Amino acid sequence: MNANLIPRIDKIVVHVGVGESGQRLVNAETIMKTITKQRPVRSIAKKTLPNFGIKKNEPIGAKLTLRGKAAEDFLVIALKAAGNTLKKSQFDQQGNFSFGIEEHTDFPGMRYDPEIGIFGMDISVALKRSGYRIALRRICQKKLPLRQRLNKDDTIEFVAKKFGIQILEAA
Repeated sequence: MNANLIPRIDKIVVHVGVGESGQRLVNAETIMKTITKQRPVRSIAKKTLPNFGIKKNEPIGAKLTLRGKAAEDFLVIALKAAGNTLKKSQFDQQGNFSFGIEEHTDFPGMRYDPEIGIFGMDISVALKRSGYRIALRRICQKKLPLRQRLNKDDTIEFVAKKFGIQILEAA
């Protein structure tokens, strides 16, 4: 098989939505920092929602992006925390998938602390094949050939084989 057609992890985005600023957001950031060993960035509210007590430009969550070896190592741990199962509906047509972790205590080495509380997180994984940059570059930009694009079936096959994940039919 052509080595350029093997999918690889482009990036992983981890997001924790707290819904408010203050100590809960700081607690969520420290948990993300201990799990991923990387410093998160705060996400800002885009508009005011008085029903939820959210003001425009107020920090309401934290996110971070992982790439390379750190992304792959984190994905193995996160998939174990998710129970090593994913649904087909969690994959999109462009070769990406997302899943959630309900409690940060599912990660190894993390324990419940009443001072901190429990936080869930959303994990989004973008997979690409080598050579996808030709569609994004500024000079001499080209259309990505069909065989170089990832689709849902390629992604499911790659994830099931590489990480040993069980893929469930959407119910």
